[in-house]
Amino acid sequence: MRETNIRLQVYLSHAGIASRRAAEDIIACGRVSVNGVTVTAQGSKVEDNDIVLLDGKPVNPENKKLYIALNKPPGFICSSSDPQGRPLALSLLPPVTERLYNVGRLDFQSCGLIFFTNDGKFANQLSHPRNELEKEYIVEATGVIQDEVADAFLSGIEIEGVFYKAKLAEKTGRKSLRIILIEGKNREIRRVFSHFHLHPNLLRRVRIGSVHLGDLPQGNSRPLTNKEIETLSTD
Repeated sequence: MRETNIRLQVYLSHAGIASRRAAEDIIACGRVSVNGVTVTAQGSKVEDNDIVLLDGKPVNPENKKLYIALNKPPGFICSSSDPQGRPLALSLLPPVTERLYNVGRLDFQSCGLIFFTNDGKFANQLSHPRNELEKEYIVEATGVIQDEVADAFLSGIEIEGVFYKAKLAEKTGRKSLRIILIEGKNREIRRVFSHFHLHPNLLRRVRIGSVHLGDLPQGNSRPLTNKEIETLSTD
């Protein structure tokens, strides 16, 4: 079934016609009609059973696109398979016929918000560093976190030839930090903590872009709303 009440440019993007911004140009040129009426205004919505034509030809999603948010528990790996036989985060999702893959990663012991989708364009857009998508984490250490840890992470620190820098790093308690990353290099937070001889007892991602983990129970998932998908595409 077609996604309902979705902006026309987003619908064209989901159908694989073009990126959202390119779709806006296509609409402005008068190449798209909905139910026989040419649409040039941005923000027009598409409802179920609407007939969408591009240059006189029907537009339909090639496949059913799925966008799922999961609260990953510790002890699950973000991969389609694992030679070591560790539990897959993918196994926590409801069974679907579509092949899903994770957007970004959370390491084996980390927990919190992660997305799964079968929309390659959406995944690539969220993953590309140039889009500077914020990812927010709450980290609790086994020992006291000195002020220099947050200061170094915020100003930038080079560790073993790799430069790490947070957009925000602030202490929320003697043993806890709130961190916002943009690029998110592999095991970035753990490497910085290890540099200062600290060990994260808890590392939870609580936000990706405009989507918050909220009260989604650990191990549970939910579909992203059309509004969240649209907002993420413009973040």
